[in-house]
Amino acid sequence: QLQLVESGGGLVHAGGSLRLSCAISGGNVRHFGIGWFRQAPGKEREGVACVSSGDGSTHYKEDMKGQFTISRDSAKNTVNLQMTSLKPEDTAVYTCAAIHTGRECAEYEAFAYDYWGQGTQVTVSS
Repeated sequence: QLQLVESGGGLVHAGGSLRLSCAISGGNVRHFGIGWFRQAPGKEREGVACVSSGDGSTHYKEDMKGQFTISRDSAKNTVNLQMTSLKPEDTAVYTCAAIHTGRECAEYEAFAYDYWGQGTQVTVSS
């Protein structure tokens, strides 16, 4: 019954910034770990960052920290991903997902997540 809808994707030049949002309905965002994932054509899906349920602690893939920032807005029931210094290799479909767990979100791989959004396209031109 939980639904997630991404927004904010689009076309941006290299070096630019983009802010993605994940709107959650059917449940309180604080009750779920929320992760952002991305998948480029012909490549495996990879995790980007996640925010844990409860205390909202954040976690990043090592390559992503410093460029991407994940945040939770409980009042709006959304999770955002601020992306800066974008490069063409960041081009991918970005998808948010939710997992119903009280543990830290970093403990889980993508296959363990319970709910998924449709994804939003991010294209970075050179």
